[in-house]
Amino acid sequence: MPSLPRRSPTAGGPPGVLLTVLAALAALAALLVSAPPAAADTTLCEAFATTTVQGRYIVQNNRWGTSDTQCVTATSSGFRVDQADGSVPTNGAPKSYPSIFNGCHYTVCSPGTALPAQLGTISRAPTSISYSYVSNAVYDAAYDIWLDPTPRTDGVNRTEIMIWFNKVGSIQPVGSAVGNATVAGRSWQVWSGNNGSTDVLSFVAPSAIGSWSFDVMDFVRQAVSRGLAQNSWYLTSVQAGFEPWQSGAGLAVTSFSSGVDTSGGTGDPGTPAACTVGYATSVWTGGFTADVTVTNTGSAPVDGWTLAFTLPSGQRITNAWNATVSPASGSVTARNLSHNAHLAPGGTQSFGFQGTYGGTFAEPTGFSLNGAPCTTA
Repeated sequence: MPSLPRRSPTAGGPPGVLLTVLAALAALAALLVSAPPAAADTTLCEAFATTTVQGRYIVQNNRWGTSDTQCVTATSSGFRVDQADGSVPTNGAPKSYPSIFNGCHYTVCSPGTALPAQLGTISRAPTSISYSYVSNAVYDAAYDIWLDPTPRTDGVNRTEIMIWFNKVGSIQPVGSAVGNATVAGRSWQVWSGNNGSTDVLSFVAPSAIGSWSFDVMDFVRQAVSRGLAQNSWYLTSVQAGFEPWQSGAGLAVTSFSSGVDTSGGTGDPGTPAACTVGYATSVWTGGFTADVTVTNTGSAPVDGWTLAFTLPSGQRITNAWNATVSPASGSVTARNLSHNAHLAPGGTQSFGFQGTYGGTFAEPTGFSLNGAPCTTA
């Protein structure tokens, strides 16, 4: 997983006699280590050098795990790795995380960013990414999502979500595999663990994804449903890049975009909705239907709801109505459709699904509405 980098060391100028020479060298050093708006094809070789692309995103070299040279070139739409010397053991941390990001990372904030933003105020966070891969290296291509209880712009975040678009070599995410999930219409192997004080939830693609457009909030809701974040927390940054263990020259992010829509969301995230869930079933051998009724027992309306719950082992959802429900088994999240997003105080919304089961039939546990636990009727 990408380690959060330390602050870039202050560059010092060499001794000299002529003040004009010193001034020229200082100006050159400032161009290499600061983050001004950059023209296309700006090369960064200093360990934590950054620059701006597209007028709104930050490219960072972020060479934190090795003293060997790494150089990245910021392009008009992303970046490429031009030099990636050295290697580190594949059973440990990677040597770097060259990447592009929207948001705030160790006091560096991308121009005009809407981040940090409270999760409960975000209705959607559309993003698009295209990668270019190489085969003569050991690495993963990772999209990182950072969450924290506070709107911090520096330091270590509490939860990291990693989306592995590709991996080459004998490497694996932090922690251990905990199952499979369907998120944003794709299947993933899910890993969970921690890196110091940071919880890490990773989604690994079964085969390489070269480009994809998706909603970051689909993965954020997975973290919320698994108890690794709450809607009162903040999305601080989203980042796309590579974690190389060995070599890595030639890897590239060829395009990147990231937006955050805070016009909607899930009501007041500081005061989670109180709720009651009714769960009525019709069961036959090997199959069942469930009708779920959600009641807002709080005093504030909820505009945009997500109901999380855990299906018993052996149960699998085959289809659903009046909500988008995913994944099909395990820790499940049901999200409203456009016509039933509003939950007035005392009001109800209903949805249903059909499924299969093995063994003895049982009802789900752990219902929560927008991160707040619900009672069952």
